[in-house]
Amino acid sequence: MKSLRYRIEFDDRVGIVLDVSKVVSLKNINIISLQVLPNNMFLEIEAVTADKCRHLEQELVQIPEVRKVVPIDMMPHEERERKVKAVLDSVSEGILAIDKNGYITTFNPACEKILRYSAKEIMGYHVSDILSKDLPMLKALEDGKSYDNKEMILSTSRGRHHYFTTGRPIMDSQQRILGVVAAIKDMSQVQDLVYSVTQPSMITFEDIIYGSTDMLETVELAKRVARSNTTVMIRGESGTGKELFARSIHMASPRDKKPFVPLNCAALPETLLESELFGYADGAFTGAKKGGKQGLFEFANDGTLFLDEIGELSPHLQAKLLRVLQDGKVRRIGDSSEISVNVRIIAATNRGLEEMMARGDFREDLYYRLNVFPISIPSLRERPEDIPLLVQHLVEKFTERMGKAPISISSGAMERLIRNRWDGNVRELENVIERAINLVEGETILPEHIILDHSTRPKMVQKNALANSDDEQQYALSSLKEVVAITEKRVLVKALKEYKTVRRAAKALGVSHTTVLNKIKKYNLGNPEEI
Repeated sequence: MKSLRYRIEFDDRVGIVLDVSKVVSLKNINIISLQVLPNNMFLEIEAVTADKCRHLEQELVQIPEVRKVVPIDMMPHEERERKVKAVLDSVSEGILAIDKNGYITTFNPACEKILRYSAKEIMGYHVSDILSKDLPMLKALEDGKSYDNKEMILSTSRGRHHYFTTGRPIMDSQQRILGVVAAIKDMSQVQDLVYSVTQPSMITFEDIIYGSTDMLETVELAKRVARSNTTVMIRGESGTGKELFARSIHMASPRDKKPFVPLNCAALPETLLESELFGYADGAFTGAKKGGKQGLFEFANDGTLFLDEIGELSPHLQAKLLRVLQDGKVRRIGDSSEISVNVRIIAATNRGLEEMMARGDFREDLYYRLNVFPISIPSLRERPEDIPLLVQHLVEKFTERMGKAPISISSGAMERLIRNRWDGNVRELENVIERAINLVEGETILPEHIILDHSTRPKMVQKNALANSDDEQQYALSSLKEVVAITEKRVLVKALKEYKTVRRAAKALGVSHTTVLNKIKKYNLGNPEEI
């Protein structure tokens, strides 16, 4: 039967607690607990019959200075414990507490989820029998010292556990250790927290600047594959924006709330690249971090890992990467156990992987694992109609960054930009526009401000020197269609005059013969058959 509880209201006097105790004991009823507060006494007794209970209440209320005897559901300490339990049950961190002898006294639902034991199974057991004898909370029980953010990797009968823990000793007023309480955060929670703090600005397909048909088709293709978990291979020359596409694919995917982790495979030596990708176990090599370190595959779990310059991987790392793609598991350096990971791979390269396969420099089986959905980004010289759009974006970007007033660009400067080969693609264009913004002193970018990577050093240009020249029309950056049309027509006329035939002009401009014919008709430049 359930025990009985009472709240006894009284006017304070000496001996009233003793009088209450006598009445209960004379009835041969056992007192389970008794708590006294100002003008209130809380009494818990063993279960008794209804008749005995009624007589007890009558006698208690007859005690001098007792005003009222009221049955209650919970003692004050039980109410406090209920509130504390409600808090512990609601937090996302695991809470584990032990008494001064190391026996488990608290094990909240989050702890059950992280360590895969139920509280009923392990309450009252020694913590070393359940988890490990080498726990920081056992050391804290000995020396009374707190600890923060200790990384733990344990193997128990319930599997492998990877978590961070922070612990504090519980002390009484005489600084005697009564136990230890620890907060436990699963590695996946830590990863999400780190990612939410360190993630860069979110880049989407809306951030890709283009107007050409080729780029439209490429973007639409990328949008289509983004919705799945398919492995993607992005091909394109240096500076075409492969990482921009990779980030956009990630943000349009179901993994957008999870980490996007970029890694340039050409930027690190093989041994360092291996430890970054796969992590390492405690003591794996001299200088290894105590407790080991997780690799980028683990950090990117449930997210996306972007492997740029994939063609630079050594044969050894190619084999390890292939194994991850086949099995969905990674093994840290120096560790025998495997860790399951769920990572989407987006690879990128500007190298000819097919030629590398023919030479034996790139594994054929890895190539087919990565090249599931290939996306090829056209070079900037293949889409000159995008240059005015990109120029507008970059001019606005750098003028704002440098705190300058709005700047326009002359037709001569724009023509020079469109005619350039752009071997470095958008990255090179970005450098050129930033140079120009630094050089311009007036309100217009002139040809002299366009210093290409293969040009000589900049010449000093007088402010507004050519501002009134008919040949140097200023482009208002807001009227982009006019910018494209005027520039395209000027370039086309100049090319036809210089190269005499449509075919040679098309070859010089890096476009098809049909494109030039269509442009001639568009701008009424004469009968194409006569050119």
